[in-house]
Amino acid sequence: MLTPYLPYPPASGGQIRTLYLLKYLAQNHSITLVSLYKDEQEKKYAKHLKSYCTEIHLCKRPKKPWQINNILKAVFSDLPFLIVRNYSQEAVEKIKELLANDTFDVIHAETFYIMPHIPKTDVPVLLVEQTIEYKVYQHYIASLPALLRAPLNLDILKLKYWEKHYWEKADLVATVSEFDKTEIQRILPSIEPVIIPNGAGDEMFVSRLPDNQKKNPQLLFLGNFFWLQNVEAAQYLIHHVFPELNKKLPELELIIAGQNVGEKLINEAHQNIQIINLDPGDEKAVKDLYHSATVFIAPIFGPGGTRLKILASMAAGLPVISTPVGVEGLGVADGEHVLIANNPADFVNKTVEIINDTKLYKDIQKKAYEHVKNKFSWKAIAKKLEKVYQSVITQHHIENY
Repeated sequence: MLTPYLPYPPASGGQIRTLYLLKYLAQNHSITLVSLYKDEQEKKYAKHLKSYCTEIHLCKRPKKPWQINNILKAVFSDLPFLIVRNYSQEAVEKIKELLANDTFDVIHAETFYIMPHIPKTDVPVLLVEQTIEYKVYQHYIASLPALLRAPLNLDILKLKYWEKHYWEKADLVATVSEFDKTEIQRILPSIEPVIIPNGAGDEMFVSRLPDNQKKNPQLLFLGNFFWLQNVEAAQYLIHHVFPELNKKLPELELIIAGQNVGEKLINEAHQNIQIINLDPGDEKAVKDLYHSATVFIAPIFGPGGTRLKILASMAAGLPVISTPVGVEGLGVADGEHVLIANNPADFVNKTVEIINDTKLYKDIQKKAYEHVKNKFSWKAIAKKLEKVYQSVITQHHIENY
């Protein structure tokens, strides 16, 4: 298994995903993990993965993305910045050595930008796309001034080219949602991806649904604020949603929490808005926030992937209000499992409605919990992935022999 990050601590969606897959796959498989890291202190976390992996190899990539050599290489080559800043010569050499000296049934590559490290090989490759990267960056630069968009649009074109290239190069492509699968097929009709969704962490499932409709309700938005979509969502909440909400529910408190949130939302905290910076490894603090909040609110407009924060909320018995984009790929219905909002007025009205309507609150809470428990447990997802491994191995054998 190849990842562009060390899958511990569980601080980002990708890390959480890989950690749980390793946990359940290790029960039936021998796994050699190759992960990129950018800071020497990350190495201390490898010990948390030893019970799941036969071997762990950590390979250095650039510590800071905006280094002059990275920028120049992206500008003066056909490679997009995302590939350049995640490239590790050490990983190229390590993977080549492993493939030469050992026998593997399958290579599992998480994200397309880990693919440049894989040499030509007879081992079948499963590429798992956690999101369609070029669309994420396309969404972001659309909000920038025209002067900045021109050079970045060129990088988007390169990103799209190489993303498509590696979809074609892999023996099989997997996505985390039906939406991403359809989008890949629209771009490359010859590709038939499979879906390996994200799940809710075991520790997030409550034994009984909490009664959190209290006198002083709390709205929660939690995420990793190294991601553009989460910063965008938090700013939307603070500036476009909460001022009107505060007029209708003066006792309501908004909590925005996550890794790097203090740096991204500096000076945004004021009366009734609390900004909480979370340590990457502080699982208890994360659980406490989910279990004490009244409603999870997620005005996510950036495309791609499935949202682990939404699944975690549903598992914790925390009703969710989000956008159609925010719940894509989760198979949920508006008014049944979640409440869908499209604009600030929607978010205000639906928040007021669910806080004041006990029956609606409990109905959504119960149906969402049952939905995520039945369809988004990591144990079931790992079993599906095992079948995908077998199919890609069989198909590769038929095509090559």
